[in-house]
Amino acid sequence: MAAATHAPTPSGSIKRIVAASLIGTTIEWYDFFLYGSAAALVFNTLFFPSVDPLVGTLIAFITYAIGFAARPLGGVVFGHFGDRVGRKKLLVISLLMMGGATFAMGLLPTYGTIGIGAPILLTVLRLVQGFALGGEWGGAVLIVSEHGGEKHRGFWASWPQAGAPGGNLLATGVLALLAAFQSDAAFQSWGWRIPFLLSGVLVVIGLWIRVSVSESPVFLAAQAKAEAAAAQGAKDEAPVVEVFRRSWREVLSAIGTRFGENISYYILTSFLLVYVTVHLELPKSTALNAVLIGSAVHFVTIPLWGALSDRIGRRPVTLIGSVGMAVWAFVFFGLVDSTSFPVITLAVTAGLLLHGAMYGPQAAFISEMFDTKVRYSGASMGSQLASIVAGALAPIIAVELLKDYGSATPVSLYLCAAALVTTLTVLVTRETRGRDLSRSRTEATSAAPAVPAGGPAGGPA
Repeated sequence: MAAATHAPTPSGSIKRIVAASLIGTTIEWYDFFLYGSAAALVFNTLFFPSVDPLVGTLIAFITYAIGFAARPLGGVVFGHFGDRVGRKKLLVISLLMMGGATFAMGLLPTYGTIGIGAPILLTVLRLVQGFALGGEWGGAVLIVSEHGGEKHRGFWASWPQAGAPGGNLLATGVLALLAAFQSDAAFQSWGWRIPFLLSGVLVVIGLWIRVSVSESPVFLAAQAKAEAAAAQGAKDEAPVVEVFRRSWREVLSAIGTRFGENISYYILTSFLLVYVTVHLELPKSTALNAVLIGSAVHFVTIPLWGALSDRIGRRPVTLIGSVGMAVWAFVFFGLVDSTSFPVITLAVTAGLLLHGAMYGPQAAFISEMFDTKVRYSGASMGSQLASIVAGALAPIIAVELLKDYGSATPVSLYLCAAALVTTLTVLVTRETRGRDLSRSRTEATSAAPAVPAGGPAGGPA
């Protein structure tokens, strides 16, 4: 029965499941990143007016960070129900919540119209966005990871990861298009609303595709086993409780693995918009187009990194990215300071390539750390707790460092330190490639033959 349960999903089916996860994740990240881009470009004046442009931007990024604060709560709630009733239903709910909040942002009156009520309403909608995204990531990567077999899990599971640059590509592309065909005055007045209202159309498309996929077979088998045990009087703890009691080390590993990846991404994209437009005083199209090109390359190469992790392991590929990013942190701003568009684009693209080496294998790596009955909760909590201590604070810290020192050198040191945290975490984390997700860690350990360190079960404990 276990072997049958774990049989890989047929090629056509897994492609449909991957497409549904990728499209849904792209839409959700489009919604989430759109706020970050708008915070750097227009929200600082429309919702948080200030004499000093950097101060207004800093306040806008604080509300941006509030969305991250809601993500762990979303991870806990969605993880609990995702481990109890299934991955698919929660993915539909998260998409509806995210799309509805983003569409509503496009209808908001500004500070000049209703005063303090405008930033309050914006902040509430940002909290809804964060809550929804907190549940999205775990479900999207798990439903793909649990449908596929061990051999190509890194490749298939990396496609929902590509939804992040896909969403950023879409958000930045729409903003860049508007910037090219609208005057700054028109964009500030009403043009910025168009990308937010577009979310309503995208959500309808995403739902149409997402409701067609089947539930994870690994989850269904685990659910049947839990129901049989419950019928015999066994009592299960809430998934979140069991995660913190038995899998807290894995949660810490997930946080550390995401730390440098998360910080680097928001510095290379969101903070770059501030640095280029405010510090270097270049047109916003320079930064938007550089991120647009870099995101396109990022989108294509993330699955390649995932495929490489199927061949050589999750840890080696992640280390390529984290060590490379620690070095690139000092090269990146030197290239951006050239003020040359081709050179800035090169800096962003190379940085996102290194980020992809950390991000591509991450879905499979973190999914393989947890047992099925707590996998949604464990993966979501590890991922979303990292978002608070890493991604949420990255633009705020970077802007504050730039404001205080007037130089990018402290930001480079911050980025390098973050990459080294991920490097150290991965060095002390066990390799997960080749794990049978239908087995618990105890069953897998007792059944697996001894293998040399560095093989599927090897690596440091």
